[in-house]
Formats: sequence, structure tokens, C-alpha cells
Amino acid sequence: MSYEKQLERFAKQYPRIEDLAQKAKKRVPRVAWEYLDSGTGDEALLQHNRTAFQNIRFLPRFCKGPIEANTETTLFGKTYKAPIGMAPIGLTGLLWPKAEQYLAATANRLQLPYCLSTVATETPETIGPLVGDMGWFQLYPPKDRAVRDSLLQRAKDAGFHTLVVTADVPMASRRERSKRAGLAIPPKITPKLIWQGLTHPVWSYHTLRRGLPRLRTVEHYVNNSDMKFMSGFVGNRLGGTLDWNYCEELKKAWGGPVVIKGILHPQDAQKCIDIGMDGIYVSNHGARQFNGALSAIEALPAIVDQVNGRVPILFDSGVRSGLDVMRALYLGADFVLVGRPFIWGVAALGQYGGDHVANILVDALQNNMVQLGATNFEQLRAADRAYG
Repeated sequence: MSYEKQLERFAKQYPRIEDLAQKAKKRVPRVAWEYLDSGTGDEALLQHNRTAFQNIRFLPRFCKGPIEANTETTLFGKTYKAPIGMAPIGLTGLLWPKAEQYLAATANRLQLPYCLSTVATETPETIGPLVGDMGWFQLYPPKDRAVRDSLLQRAKDAGFHTLVVTADVPMASRRERSKRAGLAIPPKITPKLIWQGLTHPVWSYHTLRRGLPRLRTVEHYVNNSDMKFMSGFVGNRLGGTLDWNYCEELKKAWGGPVVIKGILHPQDAQKCIDIGMDGIYVSNHGARQFNGALSAIEALPAIVDQVNGRVPILFDSGVRSGLDVMRALYLGADFVLVGRPFIWGVAALGQYGGDHVANILVDALQNNMVQLGATNFEQLRAADRAYG
């Protein structure tokens, strides 16, 4: 079946992001699903990320004649089809083998950015040729400067042009639901895991073909190939010591656009600008790190006020639809990255699942802008909001 026919069929069978989530949940083992889906603590923030979006309502204007919404945008000198990108997610291959490769190809085809995680299961060298000019690289800051510089150089040599530095993981969160499901690195071959493999044969087949998930980028720095040893390396050598001086060093070392991810406080946004960062990335890590934080969409307006247009503002956490993207743009975000839905798409539909998710999001963004009466982002931000 041709690419066009595949996407046409997907559009009819799975018109909503939620349709893909339901199918993905059936196709992957419980341990993989819980890894992606879980938060931490009682997970109240997971739900709050969603309800905070739903509280944003508009007053549409009509009788404007035929209108179309233009979503093309430019960020850091690159032009994108829409202000929508693929957020970094670690251990992606656990959800679906070769997920990073599929999403990188989606980004290249559709002219949307894909951000590869330091702890993804594919390397910059593998993903760079697939993603083309759409590649961003996410860094968990190594304590070892030599490892840091090596990671940056590998990403640059592979063609990645925008660096996303994760600040909001001072230590690993508890993620109790994921632990209860049996997630371990390396995966432990238990009767439970064997049963999950047998009851999810398509996932098992593709996993066996690709091999069990490995942190292929960071294993380059570990002499011992044992996955348990490598997991200890990640826990002990990546993240946990980030400070503003280190951020300044990264800006100088990278030589291109650098944004700090995980900002929720306006004064941290100001500090990013003070030290020369090129953008602010508002996020609560998809509610996976600190259950006591506020939702990212609630934090966004104060940061927009503080930044006052001096640098672009990126956003993620809780985005599940094109309407959510529109809501974040309305509140002042310049670009919105989406995490879980893109993985749902690949886990549900395979190679072109990411394309289908991107098409849903872009089409829904354009549709909702027209419903509101906005043809561009300037008109969107001038729209009337309904309160109460």
C-alpha cells in the first residue's frame, strides 16, 4: 500500500490521538506502557496537566468570509511546517523498536523538528542522516566535561543544530507505577516478562529482530558492556549537578542555539536570558519528575510576561491535541513539543504512525484556528478568551 493510501486509511480508522493511545496500549507489554504513561507519587499532576488545558476557553468570532490558517513558522533560523515538534523521550526503543528512526524520518518528511534524547536507544550517528535538517539534541549534562564535549561533538557532526539542556532532573524520580510494573535495566527475564512477551507477539517479534533496548549513545563511554553497569553510569554520571556556570559553558561549547528545558519559575527564565540562552523551554517533564509542581500551562503566562519577547519560548507537558497546541500558542508559547502522542502513534501503527500523529496535530491546529476566526498566530493571540 502506498504512503498516501496508508495515511488515508489511518485518518479514517484512528482520527483522534486517543484512538492511537488505546491501540498502542494493547500492542505493548505492560512494563513498557507503564514506563511511558506513569508519573510519580499519586500522579495528581498527570491529570492536572490535562484539566489545566481544558480550563482555557475562547470566544470565537464569525462572519469573516472564507479564511485559511497559516501555521508555517521560523525558529532559530529554520522554517517549520507548524510550531509543533517531537519532544525528547528516553529509552524509546522499549516502547517500539526503531521508534527513534521512524520519528526522525517523519520529521524529515514533514518538516517538523525531532529531538533525540541522550538516553535514547539509537545514536546521533544513526539518527542524523534520517532526520536531515530537522534534528535537535537533548542533553542530560554529564559530570565529566570530556564526555560532555564528546556528546556535543558527535551530535554536531551528525547534523543536529539545536541543543536542549534538561534542567528539571536533579535526581531520578520515584515513578512507583513503573517500578511496580517490573521495569528494570537491564530487563530481567522473569515469568511475568515472558508472559508479557507471549501475549504481545508483534512487539516481541520486532524487539527480537532489533535486540533488547540498549542506551546506544552512552554505551560508547562505558568499557563494560553489561547493561546493569551502564545503568549505573547513567545514574551516577549524567545530570544532578547542573548550575548556571555549566549552562554558560554549554552555550560556548555548542556554538548554536541552546535552550534550557524544565523552566517553571519566571526568575529562572530571566537567568537563562542573562547568561545568553537562545530560548526558554517551559515544561514539568510531563508530570514525571515532581508531583508537587504546577502544570506547565499554568506556569507559562508568568514566564511570557518575564521574557517579554526577548527570546522564543518553547513548551511541553500535557499536550494531547491540536487544540492544546493552540492554547499554548495563545498564552505566548512560540513552539510546542509533544511527547507521548508520537510514541503512541509509532507503537500503534509502526513506521508511519508518527506521520499520522503529526497530521492530526497540524490539521487540528489549523481547524481550530479557523473555528476561532484566526488566520495567523498574531490574530490567535489577540483572540478573546472566555472566563468563568
